[in-house]
Amino acid sequence: MFDNISPRYDLLNRLLSGGVDIYWRKRAVGKLAPARPKLILDIATGTAELAIEALSLQPEKVIGVDISEGMLAFGRQKLAKMGLQGKIELQKGDSEALAFADNTFDAAMVAFGVRNFENLDKGLADIYRVLKPGGMLVVLEFSQPSVFPIKQLYNFYSRYILPRIGKAISKDAAAYDYLPESVREFPYGAVFLQHMHKAGFAETQCEPLTFGICSIYTGKKSTIL
Repeated sequence: MFDNISPRYDLLNRLLSGGVDIYWRKRAVGKLAPARPKLILDIATGTAELAIEALSLQPEKVIGVDISEGMLAFGRQKLAKMGLQGKIELQKGDSEALAFADNTFDAAMVAFGVRNFENLDKGLADIYRVLKPGGMLVVLEFSQPSVFPIKQLYNFYSRYILPRIGKAISKDAAAYDYLPESVREFPYGAVFLQHMHKAGFAETQCEPLTFGICSIYTGKKSTIL
């Protein structure tokens, strides 16, 4: 599914979010700024949008991992055009079985990817494993607004408008039915923070964005192992 939609993925993100996804990514990356991470892991990197934004932190390197070769291929083309191959490396890999040693990365981040994990707790535990002690995780993910009338407008848009636009542009009948369904099923807010705690993360926080349509979650790996 992700291979199929990769050529139009960035376009649809801009269109379906009204461009606000750019702000969401900047805000998420900004959470890492005080830590000044040198080596960053971008999980479910897709077309490397968040990895590119993370270069604003001036890391030594960003490694992006994704299970979709189609997404990665499009991302590599984008990096080549921008001359960023030396700063960002894209690898095919399973987000729930990361091919890195324990305590490798200063920071990890996931944008719109954790809701696609087959086993959420396993994925979060493996992210925890590859972070260095004191390393920070930032998760950017859809949530669900609860305030009237934003909740009602958002539900109508996600059920009836978004799938039609997505299908028309991506030519994939299933992908943009899957998106709102996966958002509705995702354990957002305080429930997701419980999953982070279960994986070992401390100092966890949730910051809702844009009336709760999206949220940023942060947590740190303990410095005592």
